[in-house]
Amino acid sequence: MATAFLIIIYLAFISLGLPDSLLGTAWPVISSDLSLPLSAAGVISMIIAAGTIISSLTSRFFIDKFGTGLLTFISCVLTAGSLLGFAYAPSLVWFILLAIPLGLGGGAVDVALNNFVADNYKAHHMNWLHCFWGLGATAGPFIMAMTLSESNSWRNGYVIVSIMQFVLVIILLFSIPLWKRVASHKGNQTSTSADEGYDQPFEKKLFRLKGIKPSLASFMFCAGTEATVGLWGASYLVFSKGVSVEHAALLISLYYGGITIGRFITGFISFKVSNRTLILSGQICGIIGVTLLFIPLSTSVSILGFLMIGLGLAPIYPALLHETPRRFGKENSIRLMGYQMAVAYTGSTFFPPIFGLLADKTTLSLLPFVILFFLVSMLICSEVVIKQLRKRSMTIKT
Repeated sequence: MATAFLIIIYLAFISLGLPDSLLGTAWPVISSDLSLPLSAAGVISMIIAAGTIISSLTSRFFIDKFGTGLLTFISCVLTAGSLLGFAYAPSLVWFILLAIPLGLGGGAVDVALNNFVADNYKAHHMNWLHCFWGLGATAGPFIMAMTLSESNSWRNGYVIVSIMQFVLVIILLFSIPLWKRVASHKGNQTSTSADEGYDQPFEKKLFRLKGIKPSLASFMFCAGTEATVGLWGASYLVFSKGVSVEHAALLISLYYGGITIGRFITGFISFKVSNRTLILSGQICGIIGVTLLFIPLSTSVSILGFLMIGLGLAPIYPALLHETPRRFGKENSIRLMGYQMAVAYTGSTFFPPIFGLLADKTTLSLLPFVILFFLVSMLICSEVVIKQLRKRSMTIKT
């Protein structure tokens, strides 16, 4: 029963990824159709991410009140309805209004499902859970590219995705009674062990924990990078590399494909390789990928660059979540999860629109420079965390 139920959770995470990549993929056409500036996509993205921040900080209250199953169902109703509204939105005002329930619903699903898998399934399922998000994020640009190619309508793409979301809503409706049964059957099985780590004691004031500030910064740069590339990658290929809108939509799906494939493979690698190694390897891979965007050769080099950035980002976010109990103690990690995801959403909220404003004033060609800065900053923050925790561990031993 638990294995079959896990399929439903994976399907829910596919639905979570589907809308994340649609806006950036379709924006070159939407902005032209509705006579909107490039930076407007950043505003919409910011509102969506702001909703996820609010829902992530308040999700524990709603999980306790409604239960994970009912909360996931309600959240998916919100996202499905919002996407259907996007399909018929006549102006920017409607996009902004519909972005609110889309963000609130998406954030609640994200936190609820991550908590449920962490409590009831083994560690490698965390990587595969986020792999299925990547599957949805990869399918989104593909669906939009097909509708643009066949009907030249971005609205049809949103209709198709909203229908897929409503199908999931029906599945979740009938699965609501199963959530508590599965949790009871699996027991309180955690995804990581805090016994093998830095063993930090319970701390009422979380920001006093050694390494917590650079760790939170790592989450911000990770999610901010992922969102910025996802939102502006297609526009960069269109306006800076001369790629057609339809081809750019297909090509940027390789970026999400890299994230998807990377997380699927990482699920197996995580049996033998530490999270720290996965994080560092991913950061280096992403940096190599973004350097390829600087090379003034064929579009194929840029495509490879986006693929490598996706592969590099793939293991970082799940591994950072998975490391939380080991780095900061099991008792602290329960509270830290909400803060970490809220900070990650903060990066998703502000990084893309800030770059949009920068691109409006300058040029989209600055995207590789900005992404390189984000990746290097994340690498530095991650290494500072390791250094501080090792220093604290050595101090305790002596």
